[in-house]
Amino acid sequence: MKLRLRKKQKQDRPSRNQLMPPEGVPLTMQIAGVGVRLGAQITDIVITTIALVAIMILLSALNITGPQTIVAIGALLFFLIRVPYYILAELIWNGQTLGKRILKIKVVSHDGGPLTTHALVLRNMMKEAEVFLPGTLVLMLDASSPFASLAAFAWILVCLLVPIFDRYRRRLGDMMAGTHVIHMPVPVLLKDLASEPRTMSQDKKEFVFLSHQLDHYGAFELQTLEGLLRAQSTRPTGGDTERNKTIEAIVEKIRKKIGYANPVPPADRLRFLQAFYKAQREHLEQRQLFGDRRANKHYANNEEDA
Repeated sequence: MKLRLRKKQKQDRPSRNQLMPPEGVPLTMQIAGVGVRLGAQITDIVITTIALVAIMILLSALNITGPQTIVAIGALLFFLIRVPYYILAELIWNGQTLGKRILKIKVVSHDGGPLTTHALVLRNMMKEAEVFLPGTLVLMLDASSPFASLAAFAWILVCLLVPIFDRYRRRLGDMMAGTHVIHMPVPVLLKDLASEPRTMSQDKKEFVFLSHQLDHYGAFELQTLEGLLRAQSTRPTGGDTERNKTIEAIVEKIRKKIGYANPVPPADRLRFLQAFYKAQREHLEQRQLFGDRRANKHYANNEEDA
């Protein structure tokens, strides 16, 4: 009985790839695995190490450091380089460092909202406590203090095992900051959906969207809507209460978000989404022609759009 109940609870849990934004419509995003996160981390360590080596070579050439203090100065410089690097890179690039950009992953908020400075500082300072500072202790402590070295090494192992056993692949810093690391959505905007022959009758009222209404969403939301419309086109027609509720919820969220005053009749909801998709796509493509690319609905929170 307990086994059956546990199995049912497991089935009822939302997918780990679903995040719930403030609008209440779940967004499906692929959670980044441990391997790709480790690859991005190694890339960032290589980048910061190159910067450290360059500074150390400069200090040695200027004869500022001696052989007795070079290790301590190197450890201190590495700390002073990597902490601002991780925090500033994720603040400037909206949740990405150079390593994450290369491997196409990024940090997002658990509730789908914009990333806050507090969250990014917290998750990166926790990274120091999880790995870097204990790792420095392991490298710097000598054989006379084996207990401290073993304790630091055990702490690193525990921290590295946390993402493996967490269903969202989060480390301790992500849990405390309320963040996830996901694969970057690929905004593949296929031509065939926008250029498909129109099946609606021409005598029906057209949906018209103004420019400021289309400014609310970006390429990411457009891709999500495209996926929804494609899924609807492949599903069999007929009464489907859950599907109709989902369509209604999405239409109402979009309508309220963009300030579309007229209510959409139930029979026209799918046609409303198709018209919005087409208008949104044309709007984004026009903006991109002038070098103004809107990534997602949180783009306005970035400084570059301010």
